[in-house]
Formats: sequence, C-alpha cells, structure tokens
Amino acid sequence: MKGGEFLIKEQEANDVFVPEELSEEQRMFRSMAFEFIESKIWPNIGKIDKQLENPDLVPKFLEEAGALGMLGAGLPEEYGGMGVDFVTETVLSEELGKSLSFGVAVAAHTGIGTLPILYYGTEEQKQKYLPDLSTGKLKASYCLTEPDSGSDALAAKTKAVLDGEEWVLNGQKMWITNAGFADLYIVFAQVDGDKFTGFVVERDTPGLTLGDEEVKLGIKGSSTRQVFFEDVRIPKENLLGEIGKGHRIAFNVLNIGRFKLGAMVMGGSKQAIDIAVKYANERKQFKQPISNFGAIQHKLAEMAIKTYAADSATYRIADLLADKITELKAEGLSKAEAKLKAAEEYNIECAILKVLGSESIDYVVDEAVQIFGGTGYSEEYPVARMYRDARINRIFEGTNEINRMLAVGQMMKKAMKGELDLMTPAMNIQNELMSIPDFGDDDESELLYAEKKAIRNAKKAILMASGAAAQKYMMELENQQEVLMYLADMAIDVFTAESALLRTEKVVGLRGEEASRLQLLMTKVYLSDALERVHMAGKHAIAGFAEGDELRMMLIGMKRFTKYEPMNTIAARKEIAAKMIETNSYPF
Repeated sequence: MKGGEFLIKEQEANDVFVPEELSEEQRMFRSMAFEFIESKIWPNIGKIDKQLENPDLVPKFLEEAGALGMLGAGLPEEYGGMGVDFVTETVLSEELGKSLSFGVAVAAHTGIGTLPILYYGTEEQKQKYLPDLSTGKLKASYCLTEPDSGSDALAAKTKAVLDGEEWVLNGQKMWITNAGFADLYIVFAQVDGDKFTGFVVERDTPGLTLGDEEVKLGIKGSSTRQVFFEDVRIPKENLLGEIGKGHRIAFNVLNIGRFKLGAMVMGGSKQAIDIAVKYANERKQFKQPISNFGAIQHKLAEMAIKTYAADSATYRIADLLADKITELKAEGLSKAEAKLKAAEEYNIECAILKVLGSESIDYVVDEAVQIFGGTGYSEEYPVARMYRDARINRIFEGTNEINRMLAVGQMMKKAMKGELDLMTPAMNIQNELMSIPDFGDDDESELLYAEKKAIRNAKKAILMASGAAAQKYMMELENQQEVLMYLADMAIDVFTAESALLRTEKVVGLRGEEASRLQLLMTKVYLSDALERVHMAGKHAIAGFAEGDELRMMLIGMKRFTKYEPMNTIAARKEIAAKMIETNSYPF
C-alpha cells in the first residue's frame, strides 16, 4: 500500500503487522530497554529533572544506553550500529517513551541529531562521527529553530559565508534540545542570503557559545538552551549535503522523527495507565476502592481504548515502513537511503501518527491526574510530571496544526501528480448520492462486517468533502486552513479506527473470538465515537464552503456515510475496565 492510499484502498488483516506478533528477539530487546529504564532512569527521575544540580546525569545515562546498543540500534553495522529492522526500532521507541525527559534526550540524539549525517553526510563524515554517536561517546543536537523562524524554518537568519577553505557562521538558534552537553551540532544557515544549507559544527569551535538553561513547563531533565554563533569557523568539508538543499535534510529527517515520537508517546500512555490503575485499586473512598466506581471505570477504559487504537496504528505504519525499506534495498539502495525514501513515501501516515499519539497521551495523562485527585497535583506523585512532560509533544516535530495541514496537503499533492487517484472515487460518490442506496449482497454474518462497512463509508465521507473542497478552491485550497484541519481530523480518525479493526481481526484469527472479546469491544467503541467525530468535522468543513442545494445534498451524504448501529458503550467500557482492574495494569 502506497502512502496515503489507505483512503482509497482496503488493506487485508493478514497483511498488517500487530504487536501480538513481535518475535522473541524483539521481545528481548523490549525487556532490555524496559529493565534499563526501570533500574537506571526511574530511580533517578527526580535528580534528572533537577539538571542544573546534576548536569552530568543525562550524559552519563546516554553513554550507558549506548553501551547496550540503544543509541545505535537503527544505524548500519558498518558505522558501529546494530542494524536492527524498523519494527524493532519501533519497540525501542515505545519503551523509551516511558523514560520522560531522558527519552527526549535520546530521541534528539538518535533522530534529528544523528540521522542527518547518516542520510546526507559524506562517507568521511559518516566514518568520523557515526561510530561515536552510536555509543554515546559523542552526543548530538539539532539547531533549526530561531527567534523569528519556528514552523517557518526556511525564514532562518543565521548566515554562512565561505572564506577560503572555511565556512564562517553567524547567528543564533533557540529551543535546542541537548544543547548543554552536545559535542556535535547539526546547524542550518543561509548561504548567499537565501540558500538554506546544513552544516556539522563541533562543540569546541571558537565562537560557539550557549545561553542559560531554559526554565520550562515540562521535560525539565532535557537540556534546552540557545546556541550562538559569532564568527564560528568550520572546515569547508563540514558542509552537510548540498548548498541550498538544507530543507531536504530538515523536513525529511522530521518524517522519521514524527513516527518515532508517535511510538514514544504511545509507550508513555501505557505507563500512565499502569500507574493510574494501580492507584485506583489502592485509593479508598466511601469504604471501597475508587476503581469500583463507574465514573473511574469509564476513564480507565477510555484511556485504554485510545491507547489500543494508537498502538494499532503505530505498528501498522511501522510494518509499511519496514516493507518499503526492504523493497528499496532490493532495488539497490543502501539501508540509510531506503529508510529516508520510505519515510518520504509515508509522510502522510507519519504526520497522522504524530498528531494521534500526542493528543492521545494528553488525554491519558490528564485523566490520570484526575484519577489521582488532589495527590495528582502534587509533585510527590509521578502523574504530575507526566502531565507536564506530555504537553510539549503537540509542539515538537512540527506543531499538530502544521502536521494536520501537511497530511491533507501531501494527499492533495499526490493526487495532482497522479500518484493517488482521489478524484475518480470522489466523483463516483457524488453520483452515488444521486442514486438509491445499494444495500449489496455481502455476507452480513462475517465478523466485523458492520465495522468494515462503516469504515468504507467513512472514507466516502472524506472523499466527498475533500473532493468538493478541491473543486471549490482549486489551487487556493492550501490557504483554507480551517477546512484542511477538519479534513485532517476525519482522515486521522478513519485511519486509526481502521488500524484498530485490522489488528483486532488479525488477533481474532490468532487467538479466537472469545479470547479477543475485549479487543472487539475496544474496536467497536472507538469506531462508534470516531464516526460521530467524523460526522461533526465533515459537517463543519462542508458548511464552510458549500451552500444551498449543494450543502443540503452533502449534509445528507455525510449523515449516510457516518451511520453505525448504536451500541451499549457503557457496558463495553465497564467490561474493558474490569480486566484492567483485575490485572492492575494496561493488559492489551
């Protein structure tokens, strides 16, 4: 399945990878990461957050993680890495998501700090830096954002001028993760005024100075500083990639970053649920555990449902990426080139996963604080830190607003290039609205028949709305941000619901229907709620640009395409919560 093709093509459950299929080796890798975080990070989490008092703690743990292979897991073996497959990288990201500030430091180092050299560096640069980056001997940082250029990264004002055999850099960067202890900085600057270009700058270069540590709302254990460049002279060979092609480095590296952030926050959600369930079982009010109360059970179940859906989407995308990497390697590309191109292919799905994961964990940690009550507001308990730390994820790796517009915008671009045929099905749907509904002759006794039909119809709702919006605005659609945001919300919900359905269908095939009862309930509850959200978002989108008979016809279509038989979601959530309360954990 190509990137963005989920909207017009159905994927079979047997073709989807699910977490239940992790190999023994992948589970061992998970256990290794889990044990490191449990034994090293969590006992020191308070000290890590007080980084001004303990500035050497995170660098020390980075080196210990490097010795275990956690920093070089995805790097090719010829550069000192372990060369694991992409699904195993996803497992590692999920576990690192449970380490709060430390996970941010690891992600910045292994992702945006290291991958630019792997993807765009010369062979000399790779040989010089990657082996030490894989062990943590060298620690990396990524300097993109400036005071006047955040989401508009290409508006950067930092300058680089070639003077003989050296580049001279002048400017400043801000919100730079790992800046306080990094040995290596990936820096973006303008050459000749408007040629956005990447460079590798070493820490001890004269003229490179740091601002004070930022006092942040959360992720307090993550070093975040401004970086200043005053006549910083670096060798000519420290140019990264091509002059004027820095945007390729900046944006393509972010595709993988978005995916991995989605995986990390999904892992963080699971951990927050574990903590919340344990507290709900221990805390007594009115002479009984608060987990006995329906309001608390509803919260626990909804936390699990959102996390199960995000988990399903994460490993579905991981498998698509892994398959694409394998395909591209077979065509003769190196693993690094293959991974880069695979991430480009699925940039829509990576953006979706980033939005989905970051907003899911915000819900989960918010409800965790609520379950803890007044104690949840105390820094003595872990959920306060989780709540603060989670908030940055909707800003990291491109804001969620940018990622929503990116997802829809890339889909439209692929359609205009002929890579995705969105208009033909969109036109077919318009014709369908003028005809009597076709009830078909499908086998309604098939497991999840109603859910599959609902998802097919929900895709029609998206195609109807996006097709009409494209016809209305043509090339100006990219400026209709409110419409794009609604369309993105529809696509995110449908992709996620379909991912949960495919996972559940496969799990039923592996374990049987009775053993998969709770997964079936989670899928149905998520879909039921998602369709209501899709209907509302679609209604707002089309009312923003249509009127008269066109509006009335599309509103009828929106209602038709988002129908789903009402279900007893209260009873379903009680059953889901009962399992969580029994196991004292997130058991799915």
